[in-house]
Amino acid sequence: MSAEIIRLESGEGQHQLTLADGANLVARAVVLAMGARYRRLAVPGLESFEGDGVYYAATVQEALVCGTGPVVIVGGGNSAGQAAVFLAERVSRVYVVVRGEDLGTTMSRYLIDQIERHPRVTIRLRTEVREVHGDDKLREVVIEDNRTGERQSIQTRALFVFIGADPYTAWLDGAIQLDDHGFVPTGPAALYTGADGNQMPAQRRPMLLETSRPGVFAVGDVRSGSVKRVASAVGEGAMAIRQVHEYFGT
Repeated sequence: MSAEIIRLESGEGQHQLTLADGANLVARAVVLAMGARYRRLAVPGLESFEGDGVYYAATVQEALVCGTGPVVIVGGGNSAGQAAVFLAERVSRVYVVVRGEDLGTTMSRYLIDQIERHPRVTIRLRTEVREVHGDDKLREVVIEDNRTGERQSIQTRALFVFIGADPYTAWLDGAIQLDDHGFVPTGPAALYTGADGNQMPAQRRPMLLETSRPGVFAVGDVRSGSVKRVASAVGEGAMAIRQVHEYFGT
């Protein structure tokens, strides 16, 4: 059975979930695993290369696919900076494409220093991806300077997109604590709150995957600070079930 949930209310050790059709579910514990929608570049044909040339995470798995050829990273935040540092140790050239004029407003200083000093990282400010080309795999990315209109063609097998993600948490606003980007803090980052939204005196610290509501847990991409990988989400799901049992025993 699948159904849309539109509201979460908690009180007296129970949680009520209201469905879109008006029905209610009551539970002693809830595990949130709604995920997030990754923002995509508005570039024609990009979707045909997703998972086979266009990636939204930079791990060893993606690095192996890149080989030693150059790669293109889009984004000016910390995720893009961390990916640039990681990939620069494995490929011949990393192009960091940033639409804005200054990395300092979106990326931590320590990352900026690392990528500016790295001999294999090239930063392209005020630049955007305009075209992607290939056959069965990505072969070329065309970038454009948004001031001069000058274009550059980069022969590459990998385009990494780090322009943010939108978690599916709008329906949780006011029900549990969310971070500035709408993700769900858990564990040490979460503060227990009561039905009125005020912080509750804590008899214990939240478990690693527990949110600001005792008995409500979050796993996967919707969780603040999570590793955005399927294997990690599956592992967190299994861990959350164990923590639910621990919660019942408290």
